[in-house]
This record gives sequence, C-alpha cells and structure tokens, in this order.
Amino acid sequence: MASLLGVVAFNPNRANAGIDPSALSKYTVEGDETGTATRLRQIEVNKNRPEDLENIAYEELPSGVSFREYREGKGEAVVKRGSKVAVEMTIRCKSFATAKEPGGMTYFSTKEDTEFNEVAWTVGSGDLPPGLEEGMMGMHRNAVRRIELPSTAVFAAKKVDQLPLPTTKDGKRRFESLFKTDATLLLEVLVTRVK
Repeated sequence: MASLLGVVAFNPNRANAGIDPSALSKYTVEGDETGTATRLRQIEVNKNRPEDLENIAYEELPSGVSFREYREGKGEAVVKRGSKVAVEMTIRCKSFATAKEPGGMTYFSTKEDTEFNEVAWTVGSGDLPPGLEEGMMGMHRNAVRRIELPSTAVFAAKKVDQLPLPTTKDGKRRFESLFKTDATLLLEVLVTRVK
C-alpha cells in the first residue's frame, strides 16, 4: 500500500494513461450533432494569431463609441440592424486596470458567465447597449473587435438593464463598483454567428 501511495504522490497530475489529449482533437467525432467538436477545432485554429497582437488605432464613431478591428472575419453576412448574432465576449472595466489586467479588470466573460460560452440576440432588439451594437456594425463571422463604450453610454444602458450581468462573485463585486467611478467599458467581441 505504501508503494502505491508513493506512485500516486509522485505523479498526481498524470491521468491520461499515456494518451496525448491534443491528438484527439484531430479525429472526427461520430454523431457530433451539436457541432461541439467542430467548434473546438475552429477555436484552436483561430487562437493566438500574430495579427491579433498588432497595435491598431481606435476608430471613433459620432456617438463617442470607438473600436479597433483586430480581425476582419469572413462570409457574406454582416452585422446590421435586425441581424441575429452570437458572440463570445469579455467586458472589462477600463478604470480598474491592474498589473495583471492592464486593459482593465474583467467583470463579465461569456466563458465564465454563460452556459454556452456565447451571448445571442437580435441587433436592435434593445437587449444589449446600442453602443455595443453600433461598434459591431459591419462585422463578419470570426471578426474580432475591441469596442470602447464611454461612461455616458454605460450609465444609460444600466438604467434600462441592457448590460450583461456577471454570475461570478468577483464579477458581481466589480460590476457594483463600476458605477461609483468612471464606467468606461472595453468589450472584446468575437462574432461566432451572424444571420
């Protein structure tokens, strides 16, 4: 028994029986009706692209919303009024920048705060801030933008419950603190679907 415990303690993180899990992502998945395996392959292909690290100037819109386009995306469909879209999104409080998060502390992330790792809605429905939608106009599928919403737009969206709400304890705390200071938000958006 002592030797068995010694083996477990020696290599506690090894539970893959000598199989390289990353190699499994290349195999087709029989019965992948949900498309999960396909989506995971798409994410793997699209992450850590060199062009995502370029320092691109913000384009300012007349409303005060500004954005940077990091990746243009592809496809015929573009985000416009009435489009049905789904996005992966992270929302940062710009005024709460730290050494660990220089772009601002994250208060909402689809990865942590939603069941399906995305938010879906119809553009113009009033579900999300109009400034976010304005900053997304013209985006294609797989496009990535960082959209900056000024405090005035954020406060207006909060009054009519248009801001995505966090589900984590830290996210809720940051969300409540946000409205005691400059409430400028940085939204990092990846369009996963657009119709």
